[in-house]
Amino acid sequence: MVSKLWAWLFAGLLVIFLGGAVVSAWRFLRVDDLVARVIGAAVLVIVGVGVWYLWRELQLAFRSEHLGRILESEGGLPEDSVERSPGGRPDRAQADEQFSRYAAEAESRPEDWRSWFRLAIAYDIASDRRRARHTMRRAIRMERGADS
Repeated sequence: MVSKLWAWLFAGLLVIFLGGAVVSAWRFLRVDDLVARVIGAAVLVIVGVGVWYLWRELQLAFRSEHLGRILESEGGLPEDSVERSPGGRPDRAQADEQFSRYAAEAESRPEDWRSWFRLAIAYDIASDRRRARHTMRRAIRMERGADS
């Protein structure tokens, strides 16, 4: 719950920042100087990328939470049984063992989004955020394809 609050807080701050950037870009675009107009246009492009990225990340969060609720109702959520150091770092051997188990499950059932969701959680526990996000996106695409 606290992490959701922080995520919404930072998303809100990003929206405020992007809004300020749009206002500044608009002011640059209204100046009768080519360099200023180029700066204004470049800022609008950067804002567009920021809006796209924020939307993409929020969609990932909403959709992965939806899949998590489905798995929870089915009793299929993976347990995070990996011990952590006082600083919060997972025990490497336990994280690797858990990862191996979920990787084998995903290999044996490559068409099941549930196995890819669990693998994404295992990547996250093993501190491989990039692969966790990629694998979660795959699970979301698979589940959405199953609904069609």
